[in-house]
Amino acid sequence: MNQPVSLIGAPTDVGAGTRGSSMGPEALRVANIGPVLASHDLDVADRGNLSGPPNPNLPPVDGYRHLAEVQAWNIAVHDAVYAELALGRRPILLGGDHCLGIGSISAVARYCREQNRKLRILWLDAHADFNTQTLTPSGNLHGMPVACLCGHGPKELVEIGGHVPAISPKWVRQIGIRSVDQGEKRFVHEMDLEVFDMRYIDEMGMRHTMEIALATLDANTHLHVSFDVDFLDAEVAPGVGTTVRGGPTYREAQLCMEMIADTGRLGSLDVMELNPALDVRNKTAEVAVDLIESLFGKSTLMRTRP
Repeated sequence: MNQPVSLIGAPTDVGAGTRGSSMGPEALRVANIGPVLASHDLDVADRGNLSGPPNPNLPPVDGYRHLAEVQAWNIAVHDAVYAELALGRRPILLGGDHCLGIGSISAVARYCREQNRKLRILWLDAHADFNTQTLTPSGNLHGMPVACLCGHGPKELVEIGGHVPAISPKWVRQIGIRSVDQGEKRFVHEMDLEVFDMRYIDEMGMRHTMEIALATLDANTHLHVSFDVDFLDAEVAPGVGTTVRGGPTYREAQLCMEMIADTGRLGSLDVMELNPALDVRNKTAEVAVDLIESLFGKSTLMRTRP
């Protein structure tokens, strides 16, 4: 039996500009994420949904929208993800908007520090999510989680997990990026974040991209994947609040997931920004579950499980 898996729902869109990603966990369940993973000889426990404050839908205050609510949700996520890791299980966080990556990844980083393990984070997204209070055009905190995790953000968020910064930018590989604000772009270069944008993928191919992104993983490395569904091209995944044309095709995304699975190192997963209110007959949730199945070893006859 493979390492057991725990599903944790975080039904909030408190960090987003568009309402609706709060319904993401249920859409993934409707698309049978639990039974699909269980069909791969996985012990799957659905822990249900976390609870937190509702979305007040207010304008930004001092450059941040809904900071207190985002903090509360991320503390709940941190505690739930850390608890599953401590039980020896693999947490899968069902979002919700991508601000929740702060709680999820700070929990994984805390666990890795305590276990003396290295951490590698694959951030699959159309956006770098490296905005700050002064750079953000909107104040929406789902555009800031990577910056917060690297120590650049409000005290209420950067201190979740008890270590500032929670992670080093050197642990992150961003894949599929194609929408970055001007000031954010300068900050990404300044912090030396490793980004494989769509031009890189177009020129070098997904296989080469993933070989580099996964290079130097070893038995002591915990691999965390933060999968924003808008990573995918909008034709493949219309059900997201911030669609950006020109993302990876279905086949490129499948290759990406299969190469991650081949490492045998996947230790935790976020599935973020699925917005059923903008979807077509739950198509995007079904595509997401299909790709997650590949992350956990779905294989054609040509591939045997490593």
